[in-house]
Amino acid sequence: MNTILLFIRHMIAILFMPFIIVVIVPIWLLNTFGHIDTRWENRLAIVWLFRTAGIVVGFLGLLLFGWCVTLFARVGKGTLAPWDPTQDLVGVGPYRYVRNPMISGVALLLMGQALYRGSWMLGILVAIFILINHIYFVLAEEPGLEMRFPGRYRVYKENVPRWIPRIKPWLGK
Repeated sequence: MNTILLFIRHMIAILFMPFIIVVIVPIWLLNTFGHIDTRWENRLAIVWLFRTAGIVVGFLGLLLFGWCVTLFARVGKGTLAPWDPTQDLVGVGPYRYVRNPMISGVALLLMGQALYRGSWMLGILVAIFILINHIYFVLAEEPGLEMRFPGRYRVYKENVPRWIPRIKPWLGK
């Protein structure tokens, strides 16, 4: 029963947050403002290269996002949602290289869509997504983590960069 409840908690968090930004918002933008947006012209031979790059980038983003959600469940005993946060600090897997790999995964999903479609509008969405998350992390998320995990988060924060991954994994606890 606990496994089912945990699965439901994660599905609700994913549906309310990443699903809206990765699926609903791009569809809305393209349907509402598609007439002023750009698209790849299929008659150009190089288009397949950009579309392939979009598929690869999006797939890598999906893998990274899925890995992070799994770590939040197994290690952190919580979800990605602010209303159901992790109970323990997650500092394993991709979190040894960068503090926010889940957001990086979502950004890669959005970048993949922008590349695949050749959409400058979706490219702007990626930039806005990153900017909003940066502001949120600096003003709310990081201070909250310092309060929830005093000492441990400060040490982690001093050793693991926010956005640009380390070359070697941080091995601290």
